[in-house]
Amino acid sequence: MGSWNSRLKSLATSMWLALRAAYSCANRLPDDLSLPHFLYRIVETPVGATSVANRFAVFTTTLILLSHSASAEWYSDKQAIMGTEVSIELWSEKPRAEAAGVIKKVMAEMRRIDQHFSPYIESSELSILNRHASEEKTFAKPLTVSPELFKLLYNAKAISELSDGAFDITFASIAKFYDYRKGVKPNKQEIARQLPAINYQHIVLDGRHGSIRFKRAGVRIDLGGIAKGYAVDQGIEILSAINIKHAIVSAGGDSRLIGDRRGRPWLTGIKDPRSDKEMAVVMPLENTAISTSGDYERFFLDGDKRYHHILHPKTGDSAREVRSVTVLGEDTITTDALSTTVFVLGVKPGLALVNRLPGIDAVIIDNVGKLHYSAELERPE
Repeated sequence: MGSWNSRLKSLATSMWLALRAAYSCANRLPDDLSLPHFLYRIVETPVGATSVANRFAVFTTTLILLSHSASAEWYSDKQAIMGTEVSIELWSEKPRAEAAGVIKKVMAEMRRIDQHFSPYIESSELSILNRHASEEKTFAKPLTVSPELFKLLYNAKAISELSDGAFDITFASIAKFYDYRKGVKPNKQEIARQLPAINYQHIVLDGRHGSIRFKRAGVRIDLGGIAKGYAVDQGIEILSAINIKHAIVSAGGDSRLIGDRRGRPWLTGIKDPRSDKEMAVVMPLENTAISTSGDYERFFLDGDKRYHHILHPKTGDSAREVRSVTVLGEDTITTDALSTTVFVLGVKPGLALVNRLPGIDAVIIDNVGKLHYSAELERPE
């Protein structure tokens, strides 16, 4: 019996060491896998029909755990979609080919959304809608749109109403005159001519028929302040549906996290708007959506004046009271739109809005580099 127990103990110890190595990537070991507990269950249990069955069960469970742990690892990919970098990182116990297939499915969903809602793709549903709005003969006629586009327009208009027009997807009526790569901006006459077209109230949604019409011709819509957040949410839904417990999906400044990073929080940085390398703030997060809008993403300088892509709907010019806004919440369709909204509103009105919204927090870097935090957000020491 002693020889049997000795051999069994040696084998059990080897199995425990393999298990510990398999779980080391998570920096934690389950309580029932401590060596004394493990050896007791396999070696010290009195001999008998029941104990033999128990030992066999422990061995079988161990082998299953080892096989699962051997295949479990982090998988990631990055691709250029929606005019930005889309990245996915996830922990999966599935075989490598299956995990790669999951990431491929999320990327395909991102591309599908881009094909439907990009204003730069002539065949997109949004481009068709913009052409409808531009014509004198058609702008006032209802156009039936897909439920998905209607949902985005409905959410965008809700944020517009919440912010008294600080968020306005009709900003594209003037945005089309800017070219940030070439350093081109509209002149005063062009702004004066196009500014009346910027007004979310020009959009009339009919929920009963799923249609949209416009109150004036020449209105142009751009969903850049909400579509990437929606795409990230869709990616997260795909991962959640197959029980992925640890993941991050990002599209430019919009990210959403599932769980933590296997025993540690995800460390998410807020970029210093005037540095290519430095972070202004690093936050430990889990199960959170986070979006950042900044004046450093697409811009050009004309002398000392910075022209960037976040336009103030009331002026048609770049909003300049802040340099960056980061908003945290439950989903990225909301945080994406709100980060743009708060950027346009500025520090005091922006924080006032955030502080009255449950489950929403924000960090603002103003135009002199000072950080401002919403009421419920704990400041770093």
